Amino acid sequence: MYQALYRKYRPKTFDEVVGQTSVTQTLKTQLITGKLSHAYLFTGSRGTGKTSCAKILAKAVNCLDPQDGNPCNCCAACQAIESGSCMDVLEIDAASNNGVDNVRSLRDDAIYAPAEVKKRVYIIDEVHMLSISAFNALLKIIEEPPEHLLFILATTELHKVPATILSRCQRFSFRRLTAKDIAGRINYAAYEEGIDLDPEAALLLSRLADGALRDGMSLLDQCATASAGKVTLQSVYDCLGLAGAKNAARMLALTAEKNTRAALELLDDQYAAGKDLSAMLGELLSLCRDLLILKTAPNAGPGMLTGVCTDEEIRTLLPHFTPAELLRLTKLLQDTSAGFQKSANRRIDAELCIMQMCDPALSLDAASLSARLAKVEQAVASGVLPAPAVQTPPPVQAEQPAAVKQAPAPKPAAPAEPQEEALPMNFWADFTAQVRAQVQPSARGFFTPTENGTLHPMLQGSTLLLQTGYPLVHQILDDPAMLQLLGRIASGLLGRPLQVRLVRREQAGSREKLEQLLQFGREHRDIVTIEKNT
Repeated sequence: MYQALYRKYRPKTFDEVVGQTSVTQTLKTQLITGKLSHAYLFTGSRGTGKTSCAKILAKAVNCLDPQDGNPCNCCAACQAIESGSCMDVLEIDAASNNGVDNVRSLRDDAIYAPAEVKKRVYIIDEVHMLSISAFNALLKIIEEPPEHLLFILATTELHKVPATILSRCQRFSFRRLTAKDIAGRINYAAYEEGIDLDPEAALLLSRLADGALRDGMSLLDQCATASAGKVTLQSVYDCLGLAGAKNAARMLALTAEKNTRAALELLDDQYAAGKDLSAMLGELLSLCRDLLILKTAPNAGPGMLTGVCTDEEIRTLLPHFTPAELLRLTKLLQDTSAGFQKSANRRIDAELCIMQMCDPALSLDAASLSARLAKVEQAVASGVLPAPAVQTPPPVQAEQPAAVKQAPAPKPAAPAEPQEEALPMNFWADFTAQVRAQVQPSARGFFTPTENGTLHPMLQGSTLLLQTGYPLVHQILDDPAMLQLLGRIASGLLGRPLQVRLVRREQAGSREKLEQLLQFGREHRDIVTIEKNT
């Protein structure tokens, strides 16, 4: 029966584990010195070797002939554990056995001594899927297990594991594998299986694995089956439905040329050929990321590139884009890819994305405007566009002979009066409230909260004009101390130095005349009273 490559080439010793030297070396040292813990917690992303190391550790602690911390894989204990027939080494999937009853059953069975090997080992995969009650039921036996018992927990989501469990385990973090490590293991498996694997295809498969060796081996298995043992770069593109690096580079070149029609035709050709739209946008996104890294960090960038395109293609595209433009394209591609999950028509979304990529004028957001401005600045700096002309003063005329009558010099133009500015909303209400709280009671009545009262404010430059048609109001308020107080309050509200000046209106209505009569009556109150009594 055919066995998948990732299962067939699963490591059987710590030395065969790829890219986890710090973890495997520590475990080997503990096995050699006999300083084993009673509970281990393996964390890390998928396909990095957590379950494989758990099985190797289970074999190593029970091996009858260990070799430098590695299991021999030849003794009866190693053979039984490898085949899965050993009843004392149990691998439990917490995703399907996450109830408290399952953990209680495990706890009741764990107290019995092993029947076939030296230690009873429980490997609990995806331990974060256990319920809170199940974790609580597991606490006591993990903290003080019998001497014959060993727990190995594995999880991809460490933040979901309670702190009470973390504090009872030795934790080992498995890092993502590099593309170089994955490519080396893929090439080894291809050689052992007699698969003709091109180096470019191996590099592409290792990049698509995204740090997971299991994913890389599965992709190799799929491509080798589809191409009858001959795996080339093009066969990987065809088998996995990818647009290909050349098409991604061509699409980005058309974007730089603002050739929307040709870009849409290329998208339509790839869509008709069965290419996945998400994969196409993903390749464009990776290419934009590589170009942005080379633009912003040219010295440190090459080691961080994804390798989606060759160095020659990247060098060709690099001069046509500014960092602001690449940021705009990256954000646009990210938003479009994220919206695919809820989209009713992915093709329309992809076409709209290509249109906006080719023509920044279709978007009026800040990123698009910044990209367009950066493009103009680059064109001016490179000489493609002329720089704006700088006006120079006219040359000095030579002195004319004395006999020639000089024309009278023109009179200097009068300085333009400052224009009226709009006052902020609620300014007058706040202004009058503060003034009424600080002036004498006799002057409070002049400062009403509405602008239709006695005083009418108007802001001109650094002066706040208070217009009034009443001579009495002008006479009382036209005092240096009063104007200084009003200026200080207005400056505090508007956040800039202001002076206050009183201005009389040219036209005074009937209300002003009435006020004058009332004032006359107040001044001659005694005379009026005497005449009335007489």
